[in-house]
Amino acid sequence: MAVPEAKEAMNRMKMEVASELGVPLTQGYNGNLTSAQNGSVGGEMVRQMIKRQEESMSGK
Repeated sequence: MAVPEAKEAMNRMKMEVASELGVPLTQGYNGNLTSAQNGSVGGEMVRQMIKRQEESMSGK
């Protein structure tokens, strides 16, 4: 990512989402997790980012 702060924020969000979903994500290598586990984290991150952007665009 071009903006270091954005990378840090995305990593924080990833860890928060993983925790909410009960996925045992750790910093660094996570090859022990299934694609379903990793995909659920990424999918939820996208859903949350879309929701935030929609709220921002609607003035909420």
